[in-house]
Amino acid sequence: MILLSELQAKEVIIVNSGRRLGHIVDLEIDPITGKIIAIILLAKTSTGGLFHKPEEVLVYWEQIVTIGTDVILVTDTYEQPYVVDSPSVQ
Repeated sequence: MILLSELQAKEVIIVNSGRRLGHIVDLEIDPITGKIIAIILLAKTSTGGLFHKPEEVLVYWEQIVTIGTDVILVTDTYEQPYVVDSPSVQ
């Protein structure tokens, strides 16, 4: 089992490019099955000022390649996610 606080401490990185997406701020959970649908990150943008609300980035659970000790590796957020039969946290 893994806690949300443990997931939030891990940096999310795109596996193909090495681009850093940031850290998890929230989860989207299916209310019927109780499974995680997506992780929610805050977009790292250079624009914006004092009152600028950062955009959220959804990374679907199927896009997660692996959850390591320090990072979460994902496929590109602009690519179509691949389908996994039953997502689970290792």
